[in-house]
Amino acid sequence: MGIQRIVPILTVDDLPGAIAAHTAALGLRVLMDNGWLAFLGDDAGNQLGVITRDATAPVNPDVSVFVDDVEAAHSAAVGAGLEIVHPVTHETWGVRRFFYRDAAGRVVNVGTHV
Repeated sequence: MGIQRIVPILTVDDLPGAIAAHTAALGLRVLMDNGWLAFLGDDAGNQLGVITRDATAPVNPDVSVFVDDVEAAHSAAVGAGLEIVHPVTHETWGVRRFFYRDAAGRVVNVGTHV
């Protein structure tokens, strides 16, 4: 399993306001905005996520890690004894993902584009 990118995700109350603040302050542009989650980025590949409330999962993730094999990552997380807080799910926006909670309580979204 290879990691393709890692993106921090900030939980916010006002998605449009957060988008406006981070694009103005950091010069980022909107890469994806589905109304409850947006990813902002630049030409160098740096990204920042902002989320109000995850539409299909019981908790918001703190970070998103995209991998080339989500099933292998899931097996590794289960094998490591990590709490799976959202099962492997094929989402309508073209991502296959699951969440685990780490020892510090942070929620990690592990996904791949399909």
